Amino acid sequence: MESASTGQLILTGVPGTELDPETAALFRKVQPGGFILFGRNIESARQLRRLIDDLRDLSAIEPIITIDQEGGRVSRLRLIGQEPPNAQQLREKGDLDLVRRHGDITGRLLRLFGFNLDLCPVLDISFDEEADNSLRGRCYGRDVAETVRLAGAFNDALRRQGIASCGKHFPGYSAATVDAHHDLPVIERTRAELDANELAVFRALIDRVDSMMICHGWYPTLEAEKTAASLSRKIVTDLLRDELGFAGLVMTDDLDMGAILNEYGFEETIRRAIGAGNDLAMICHRVPAIEEALGYLQQLPRPELDRALASIARFKSTLAPPDEFSTAAFAALNKEVWDLRVAVLGEARARERSPGDGKRSPVETY
Repeated sequence: MESASTGQLILTGVPGTELDPETAALFRKVQPGGFILFGRNIESARQLRRLIDDLRDLSAIEPIITIDQEGGRVSRLRLIGQEPPNAQQLREKGDLDLVRRHGDITGRLLRLFGFNLDLCPVLDISFDEEADNSLRGRCYGRDVAETVRLAGAFNDALRRQGIASCGKHFPGYSAATVDAHHDLPVIERTRAELDANELAVFRALIDRVDSMMICHGWYPTLEAEKTAASLSRKIVTDLLRDELGFAGLVMTDDLDMGAILNEYGFEETIRRAIGAGNDLAMICHRVPAIEEALGYLQQLPRPELDRALASIARFKSTLAPPDEFSTAAFAALNKEVWDLRVAVLGEARARERSPGDGKRSPVETY
């Protein structure tokens, strides 16, 4: 059925903690290629696994089930368990084995709930620890070598546990001075600066990550026309796929961010996302709009659809099945997260949680 196969190009959010009949009917009709979960979807350990099983049951093709489980404040599972240390805290501790341990635990935790892709590691370099660009605490390194060494260690450990990884935010977001959740950042980096820093990290890890997420930043040196990287063929196809040689899954960042909503209409967004060379269009919050998105996708040139569908199928052929769930297994893994937190921060600091602990952020995309 063409509508079902075309829906594979959509990575959608889910409205709540369980599937209401209307949403279930929408997902059965559209057959999205994947689902991304947020804090709004998490109430308890058993409920989360039940929701993921339900999403899998209504999918004719094995779906991508993903989440942002990085560490620190970008840890959706901290709503029901311990909060892992963030990338900066691990970096400051300076113990590569602890980074590997974090990746290993994260992989096993996600397999337990039925996830098969984690939207990390962040591969951005921390040029400014206090920059207001949503990356605070999330960067593994302050230069190329440190970022590659630490993010690479997490990435490899995560993948060894059967969870696919995602390098983000291509082509390098940390020089942004505004948050793309609100507006389109203009990133004034020369090509030489990008090659020596941001792109050097992606080049080094290009064969070690399973997927890439394209950010919503405008890079005038790469794209003269005011265009978000996620919608730019020069960046997604010419740079990432052709020049750097990335052969894995490519997805946009959330197309519900202000950087996109304030600049483009919905039809143009969907058309340009796939035309740029992305395989998945990510729609996290306007869930009912995925049926409209499906209609726009079905109007795209067949070669564009076939390219993306083939890439998604290759990626899905590598996905590992979920582990059997039990509350005892979750409790044991949750204890491992706590022990890691203590090892990185010390017991006194470990008892302090990130701002907003246990609360669902009004803006749940990063």
